[in-house]
Amino acid sequence: MSTDVKPAQGIEHSQLSEVVAARLREQILKRDFKPGERLVEGKLAEVLGVSRIPVREALRLLAAEGLVEITPRRGAAVATLSRVMAREMVEVRATLEGLNARLAARHRDPRILAGIEEVLAAGSGAAQEGELGQLVALNARFHDLLAAAGNNSILGDLMRSLRDRTSLVFNKLDIETARQTWEEHTAILQAVASGDEDLAALLATRHVMNAGSEALK
Repeated sequence: MSTDVKPAQGIEHSQLSEVVAARLREQILKRDFKPGERLVEGKLAEVLGVSRIPVREALRLLAAEGLVEITPRRGAAVATLSRVMAREMVEVRATLEGLNARLAARHRDPRILAGIEEVLAAGSGAAQEGELGQLVALNARFHDLLAAAGNNSILGDLMRSLRDRTSLVFNKLDIETARQTWEEHTAILQAVASGDEDLAALLATRHVMNAGSEALK
């Protein structure tokens, strides 16, 4: 784990806990910490160069997001999902992503669509070159921009939370899956850009369901 989280002079514990939570969230989503792995306050505090208090508060924040589980005596650990819960979570996210794509096709904000085009070009190139490390960030950027294109802040917040939690379900990308993923992204954008609400919703819903089905085989 990177050790560049350092307590600034006079910084509030609440602010520092958010910084620590952001770092731990990133590590969990990158699978540096595996589902079920213990998150020991003292060890994390030492590695991050902070006291235990902001680490404890950060773990509570992540528990509220569903990324961490805190149990008596055992302490904190990366959340694990039952097969049933994982399937239900994927179904909900797929439905919300479909609704968002429908709204994006309705609004068709040219500025945001241009940004998505740039991300698609970068992602398609990275997929062809096998640059899997770049694809994680580009995939997140694609979905962030698509959420912005939906122009519904409530829906965007719900999807962001579910996206993080379903990342505990989805498998890491391999080259073949990455290329299929970016082909699906391209088809979604084409439907959004053309204003085809029904097709955009169908493709976005199917995109999430495909990833979920592959992960839950």
